[in-house]
Amino acid sequence: MTGAHREPWLLAVATPLLATLLATPASAGNISLPPEVVEGMDKIYGGDPDAAIAIAHNLEQSEPEQMLGYLLEGEARWWNRYCAATEIKYGIFEAWKHERDPGDEAYFRLTDKVIHFSEAQLAKSNTAEMHVYAGIGWALKVRVYGLRGENRNAARAGVSARAEMLRALELDPQMTDATAALGVYNYYVDTLSPIVRLMRIFMGIPGGNKEEGIKQMQLGMNRGVFLSVDARFILARSLRTYDQNYEQALSVAEPLVTRYPQNPIFQLLLGNLNAELGRKEKASEYFHEALRLTTADSACPGCAQCNTDCSTCATRLQVLANSSLSALP
Repeated sequence: MTGAHREPWLLAVATPLLATLLATPASAGNISLPPEVVEGMDKIYGGDPDAAIAIAHNLEQSEPEQMLGYLLEGEARWWNRYCAATEIKYGIFEAWKHERDPGDEAYFRLTDKVIHFSEAQLAKSNTAEMHVYAGIGWALKVRVYGLRGENRNAARAGVSARAEMLRALELDPQMTDATAALGVYNYYVDTLSPIVRLMRIFMGIPGGNKEEGIKQMQLGMNRGVFLSVDARFILARSLRTYDQNYEQALSVAEPLVTRYPQNPIFQLLLGNLNAELGRKEKASEYFHEALRLTTADSACPGCAQCNTDCSTCATRLQVLANSSLSALP
């Protein structure tokens, strides 16, 4: 794939967040999550971000000085944003639509709160956990800057996220969520075109190593607390888009559907990968399942209670599922 067809270079830097994929919540380093956050994460990755936003609002009201509610809401709003930006170009299902959104400023206010509250806690006690929270706050910014095509802002926020994760690992080398975020950074920076790499040097942006990034993301997707789902989703998409390694991408992505079969985005990703591998019947199964999940008010559990974002996402994914089915021979 040529440079002109790539998504913005740090678009997927820590498309956080907030999940365990194959197990009940556990600690990585010194991080643990309250049950409400775990429930919210399951709602997000199960295909119902709006239910997670309701949980996040309750957390924000009960503990307004804590960042977990804002982190949860930011992640949920990102998945609605990602869904609204998805298109099929070059045969790839991805968030290709790069433009501003009316909800972006509210989203950035959330990220600023995460960073502010994390820094306030760090002023009291320098812990790896708080550096991870601050890094995730910066990473949340990266994703939307990437979708808006603001690559300089994305780069600066990405460097800040990287610095926080490095500090976290200095304090606790077992903090696998920090490792996962660094893996995304290392992978994407090392895939830049030669011209953009030259610009990176002039901007003073640290370099990366793609192979090391893959290993770090693999560690994060298997052992992370906050970033396990995101690391897996990002790695699968990266192997598909940049390396055209569809077989490995498929093996990375399949556990997403195993754990969260109600999420049509994961169904479409697996359908896309099977289509690239020439497995038309299997691809058709995934596309049909995505279509089923996004029709008859089944785009998210209790969709009658969902807001406009849910409806818009479901409609978009229906169109993409039908388009994908039509493209199969």
